[in-house]
Amino acid sequence: RYRVTVTVQGRPLMHGWWGSEATARRKFVAWIGEHGSRPGARVTLADEETGETLTEWPDPG
Repeated sequence: RYRVTVTVQGRPLMHGWWGSEATARRKFVAWIGEHGSRPGARVTLADEETGETLTEWPDPG
């Protein structure tokens, strides 16, 4: 249900799905640590059931 996606320069690098939001949020944070230093990296956590983006890094603010 919860999908974490890493894109670099707008291209998908990796993604994963988890049934638990807590697990997906831990992966979200871990993948920021693993891939956040890549130029143009973006990490997104989405609820596939509702279509809602729950959080993004960096904050598009």
